[in-house]
Amino acid sequence: MQKQPLLILCICFVLGIVLQDYFSLQQNLICILLIFSFLSLTIYFVKSFCLYRIRHLSLFFLFFSLGVFAHFFHSKKPKLPILESKENIVFKINKKLNSNEKNRRYEIVAWKGKESFLSVLSVPKSESELDFLHYYKGEVHINSLQKPYHDFQFDYRKYLARKHIYFQAYLPNSFKSGLRNDLSFAEKIKQKRLETLSKIDRSGFSKRTREFTKGIILADRTEMDQETVQDFNKSGLMHVLAISGSHMAIIFWLILLVLNWIFPPKFRNFKMIFALILIWAFAVFIDYGSSVVRSCIMISAYYIFVILQRKPDLLHAMALAALGLLIFDTQQLFDVGFQLSFAAVFGIFWLNKPILKYLPKPKNNFQKFLVNIVSVSFAAQIATLPLVIYYFHQYSLVSIFANLLVIPFSEILIVFSLLMTLLIGFSFQFYWLNLIYDEVVVFTLKMIHWFADFDFAFHKMLSMTFLEVVVAFAVVWFLRFAILKPKAKNVLRVIYFLLIFFALRLLLNYKAAEIDEVLEHYYFKEKIISVKNDKKVVFILKEKANTDKLQQYIIEPYLTARRVQNFEIKILPKGTNEVRIKGKIYDFDE
Repeated sequence: MQKQPLLILCICFVLGIVLQDYFSLQQNLICILLIFSFLSLTIYFVKSFCLYRIRHLSLFFLFFSLGVFAHFFHSKKPKLPILESKENIVFKINKKLNSNEKNRRYEIVAWKGKESFLSVLSVPKSESELDFLHYYKGEVHINSLQKPYHDFQFDYRKYLARKHIYFQAYLPNSFKSGLRNDLSFAEKIKQKRLETLSKIDRSGFSKRTREFTKGIILADRTEMDQETVQDFNKSGLMHVLAISGSHMAIIFWLILLVLNWIFPPKFRNFKMIFALILIWAFAVFIDYGSSVVRSCIMISAYYIFVILQRKPDLLHAMALAALGLLIFDTQQLFDVGFQLSFAAVFGIFWLNKPILKYLPKPKNNFQKFLVNIVSVSFAAQIATLPLVIYYFHQYSLVSIFANLLVIPFSEILIVFSLLMTLLIGFSFQFYWLNLIYDEVVVFTLKMIHWFADFDFAFHKMLSMTFLEVVVAFAVVWFLRFAILKPKAKNVLRVIYFLLIFFALRLLLNYKAAEIDEVLEHYYFKEKIISVKNDKKVVFILKEKANTDKLQQYIIEPYLTARRVQNFEIKILPKGTNEVRIKGKIYDFDE
């Protein structure tokens, strides 16, 4: 408690959120819990040596109870209107989402009469793009989000419910629009961002360069082609494309560097405060996404310690960032980006120095920069690996080498991209600079594609349960001691938990192999039947079925959940609409 009080209190707050999310305690019970937690603080005023020794437990209990209460408050389901399958609604956009092949997608705030609700809206690409300057009115097909029909599927309904969205809609026909005169400050900023994105679209860059620039600086990947996204995924470099802590740190240091040229050294604190104001302004401009806000809070907390002439502490900064975000929105805890961000920061804190011990001693600042990139990359990847496999079920062995090569170059590219975005935003165009930038981005994308082409190093459909993640993090925890002091005791601890991990995997694989089942799956109007016997699965499809989409959304998730690699796809003969399996007839037209 004396060394890391904020971190311990943050962990207690998180445990309260997890308990409430899992058990959904009722309001009366939560009130009783809060009353007892506040009463327990009286232990600080009792003069007893035994109670004095355990006084911190009352504070832990208080933050645990506050976590329960905060999540109860943030999980309340709003009052929703009763909607028909077709409705005439008035709406405004709240956020632009990733597009698909046919439609642009948005998060919207909509009204039926005087009742408001949130929804995801799809609009055909043939229609003009929506913006924040207008209200829109049109007839939409709308429906409530449904639970997935099998346990192996991603629960999209639960994911959107954490953002208080309970409907999805489709706007097939034309719509009316009217200018707004009630734009909030945040919406004006969002509109400026949209206008900057439009300026980038009208620049002379190639399409892939435009999409890369919008993604790496303005956090907009809504129109990026799937091939580029897949290259980043397969090479393990998706974090380079996403606005993350490394981006914000580079931009912050760049601002400080510029301010150092302008102001003398005696204005040191002023420069840091001004730089913090500027990165927060940048965060607001790019729609203050979760990862950006997390990074800004951590950077701010760290440099506030420096300004106050206190020893900066990475764990304090991390705990403050987590508490600050979770107090305002406890649902952030279940965001994959949130978990990966904090796992990476903790990994850097926990493993960076031990790894540096085994790397060559740098002789100058440039060598120190390169050595730190290697150690930080390894530390962050080791710490995030269990979560990456747990959520995405894939990993590329080439990602370690790709990160070591691309990250130093990406830091230069982030600065270059920021410069080009600023020039485009202020309507300055230099043909020769555009040409150089375009060539640099194209070269970078080709290099990433080269890494992605190492198919033998890319492994997908890797199953990982939560229990396996816990054991894997135990390995990461003890790894620090084994690296710092490779004594038999420390090494044996790592080996012990590794053996537990592999034994657990063997047990889960065995249990999965014992499952024999026949399941019916649905993808929109298409039906698919899976027959699992022992360690093989046969998928039966009708002729002309969309095999690629079915493999992506049905077959691969099922194989991952059932821990099976061996499968076969059978296409029914033309005109055949039913199949008999184990004495039961399955009709594909039902």
